[in-house]
This record gives sequence, structure tokens and C-alpha cells, in this order.
Amino acid sequence: MLSINDLSFSYKSSTPLIQNLDLDVKAGGIYGLLGLNGAGKSTLLNIISGMLFPKKGTCSLHGNLTKTRSIETLRELYILPEQFDLPKITGDTYTNIHSPLYPRFDRKVMNEILKVFEVDPSKQLNSLSFGQRKKFLIAFSIATNSSLLLFDEPTNGLDIPSKSQFRRIVASLELQDRAILISTHQVRDLGSMIDHMIVLKDGKIVFNRSMDEIEMKLAFQTIDQDSPKNYLYGEDALGGIQAILPSYEGKSQEGIDLELLFNSIILKTEKMNDHFNGVSS
Repeated sequence: MLSINDLSFSYKSSTPLIQNLDLDVKAGGIYGLLGLNGAGKSTLLNIISGMLFPKKGTCSLHGNLTKTRSIETLRELYILPEQFDLPKITGDTYTNIHSPLYPRFDRKVMNEILKVFEVDPSKQLNSLSFGQRKKFLIAFSIATNSSLLLFDEPTNGLDIPSKSQFRRIVASLELQDRAILISTHQVRDLGSMIDHMIVLKDGKIVFNRSMDEIEMKLAFQTIDQDSPKNYLYGEDALGGIQAILPSYEGKSQEGIDLELLFNSIILKTEKMNDHFNGVSS
């Protein structure tokens, strides 16, 4: 579906923000693109959507270069940026104007999501709060049925109940022929809905694994402070140490702690990748 090869990007003559990046996104998955602020996540999404051009390398969707912004490509992707403006029209009018751009647009799906989010499409979009406007665009984006959805910090501006609703909605989608790429530094907001984790650090992908592989390779446990220091990564916590250990048969697991895993990859990049690659430390 999405193929990025040896891609580099910089603003004018500055140091490259993205360097020699390779990435494949396949249909049927929800990918979490994680990284600290300034890691290049939004820039990468803008390159994928064709709004920025790579200095080197290629980015293609279904074999078509996204930088050409052809009709065939644009109707197969939708990007929801972190910051946006909406016109002084009602949600219904916005939908009537823009939905014909997407051949598989499903108004029934949109109305169902708007109902869950409690957003009234008959109201003027500019009169809604930022969170309500974002929920409107989330509903519209999903209803496009585009092959690739790009969400940049989608939970920013949403209250806690709305974040939970967003996770449930996305996790329930049928994605046999579609993929979702969610960029965020709010790791906890992804909950358990992603099935692939990508970490961007200093303009490079430093971790790219499926959640199934992570579950097979790692165990997450709270251990005593005086336990042997045989864990891959640990953080002090109330009552002990939140630790990531090599997984082996019989090791009890507490589920994947995405935030702890993200911190370990940022701070112990080589050590974590060595474990996945079977390299002894």
C-alpha cells in the first residue's frame, strides 16, 4: 500500500529533519507513529500526503508518487492535521461539498460516529469548540473509506470520555483494505488499539515492530526494588520498579505498557533492538 524508500527531507539548507527513511505500511493495520516533539512525525505525514516534497527518495501509495497529488492518490488518502481551520458553514453543508471527492464515502457511518460523539452537523462549524470540530473531522475522515488515514495528534483537544470513544471507534473499524497511521507523542492515548508500533527519533525510524512480536519478546512487570537487575529497562514506581523483561514461558504478564516501552526505546534504543534481533548484551 504505502511504500517509502530512502527518504530524506530538510527545510531549506537546514540539517535534515528526516534521513534515509524506509517504511512500508500494509492494509489491515493500525500503525502508531510515536516520537518526541520535534522528531519529524508531522513532517513525515505531510510528505506522505503530498503536501511536502522529499529532498531525496520516494513516497508512493498504491504505486503512485504522493508528491504528484493526482486525483487517484488524493481520493485514497485523508489527513487530519493537528491544527486546522474550518469554514463558516454547517457540518451538513461541508459534507455535501467534500464527500463527492471520495468515491466510497459512507454518510451512514459518518452519522453514526457523530451521534456517538454528540456532534450536531446542522450547526455552524466555526461555532463549535475545537474538540467538537475535531470530532466532526474524525467522523468525516473515517466515512471517506480512503485506503490510508493519517491522524496527526488526533486526541489533542479531546476530553477523557471523547478519547475513549475515539479509541473504541478506531479499534472497531473493518480494515481489510485500509490502514491507519496515527502520529502522537501522547503514547497513553493510543491505549491497546494499535497493532504496530513505529518510533521516530532524530529523523530516523529506530523501532518498527508488530504488537504480536512485542508480546512474544517482552514481559511487563512490577518487581521489588531489591530484585536482581536482570531487566531490559526499568523505572522507579510506587511499590517497586516498573520493568521490561525478556519474555519466556511461564513469565506472568501485565499487558503491554506502551509508555514504558516508548521510554525504553528512546533512552535505550540499541539495547532494546539488540534484544529483538537476538543479540546478547
